[in-house]
Amino acid sequence: MKYFSLLILVSTSFFLSIVSCSQTPNQEATIMENNKVSSTIHSLEFTSIDGEKVSFADFKGKKILIVNTASECGFTPQYKELQAISEKYKDNLVVIGFPCNQFGGQEPGDASEIKQFCEKNYGVNFPLAQKVDVKGENIDKVFNWLTDKELNGVESTSIRWNFYKFLIDEEGKLISSFSSNVKPDSDKIISLIKN
Repeated sequence: MKYFSLLILVSTSFFLSIVSCSQTPNQEATIMENNKVSSTIHSLEFTSIDGEKVSFADFKGKKILIVNTASECGFTPQYKELQAISEKYKDNLVVIGFPCNQFGGQEPGDASEIKQFCEKNYGVNFPLAQKVDVKGENIDKVFNWLTDKELNGVESTSIRWNFYKFLIDEEGKLISSFSSNVKPDSDKIISLIKN
């Protein structure tokens, strides 16, 4: 009887060690998934309208407002407000415009035409990126991160039109997104910039 009890004890310990070992890959997968979610936009880069690579890590310590823009849209006058908040909050905010031609074909120009239009009509001097896709098969990696909760850890978003906005915190984490009809200088956005 004594040996039988000992045999059961050893068998149980062996079984538990096997179960414990079999859980390790799952635990590793969970850790990997958590690392995926906790990634920040600071690990990404974009190409400027002048063709230069820009790392989001350059903006650590500042909030970032990312906007998909267009030159022939009813919301295009928001460039004026974007420029104004870019100047007013320049010590703790960077505004970045990403031209996109996916909504109504309202950004048909090339990089030179877009840059000239923005400077001439709205005095834009905040960073502009090269024209990108913000949805679909060829979605730019920045907008893939911005719109996918599995990547940004906050929310999944469908961009429905030009001048959709994303606010990022000083550590490169997504704070929130705002539809096209929310103006850049709205209380919703400004309160988060100041916070």
